[in-house]
Amino acid sequence: MRVRVLGSAAGGGFPQWNCRCPTCEAARAGVEARPRTQSSLAIRGADGPWLLVNASPDLRQQLEGLANERVDGVRATPVAAVLLTDAEIDHTAGLLLLRESSTALRVYGSDEVRRALTEGYPVLPILGSYSGVDWRTLEPGGPLSLDGTSLEVEAFAAGGDAPRYLAGTGADVEATGLVFRDRSTGGVLTYVPGLARLDDGVLERFAGSDVVLVDGTFWVDDELARLGISDRTAAQMGHVPLAGPGGTLEALAGLSRPRSILVHINNTNPILLERSPERDAVVRAGVEVGYDGLEVEV
Repeated sequence: MRVRVLGSAAGGGFPQWNCRCPTCEAARAGVEARPRTQSSLAIRGADGPWLLVNASPDLRQQLEGLANERVDGVRATPVAAVLLTDAEIDHTAGLLLLRESSTALRVYGSDEVRRALTEGYPVLPILGSYSGVDWRTLEPGGPLSLDGTSLEVEAFAAGGDAPRYLAGTGADVEATGLVFRDRSTGGVLTYVPGLARLDDGVLERFAGSDVVLVDGTFWVDDELARLGISDRTAAQMGHVPLAGPGGTLEALAGLSRPRSILVHINNTNPILLERSPERDAVVRAGVEVGYDGLEVEV
């Protein structure tokens, strides 16, 4: 299994266009911080084409590297399907950039995500007027074989609330994590860019993986409040913070098997500064900070 981190930042990217927090300013100055595009992943099995996991607003430049690999035809797509972990704008806006596909766009996601992208944020009806959509339902439960590849995927509940554009509608759209298994090699990778809870089911999946790409959005729960940006906490936004008792870093440090890599990192998170104490704490825990273009063989 081959995996490429296309985007490692949370929504807004890094540096964020309207933010002058210390980390964003460091990135603009080229000091100890590398820019990042918004969260997405490309994955392919030992057999079969590339698949895209989440479609960010930065998709055009993210796909350039994949397009440089051999594809047939003048306007052939470098990805065979898109898998969605939620209905957030930063994970789905890139679907509109794929409207020029010459065939119906194959998309995997839960029924809740499909409804959100039909009624609340009508990406799917819009695509229907262009390329068309071949929707495949992907609900938490047993593994699903992905057509034309050696991969199978299992979705699992990762918690969190519906996107803000659905506020007041009563919609329930929980984020999911995805466990990929390559039937040809036996490799297992778990990808969960939005993690709202660390329960036994989540930890068991982490422990059974060769590689875990996991939500590194915030360092502490009140990170935005400390900077005067917002009074919303990490928990309220659907993310377990990295630091402190019960944090993601503590959980990952206690696992012996997987290679653990942080993705979906918010522009305010001090782990983005390569010489910060927070980055040092991540390294000492045996965890890596993901970056755009990182490739992993599983």
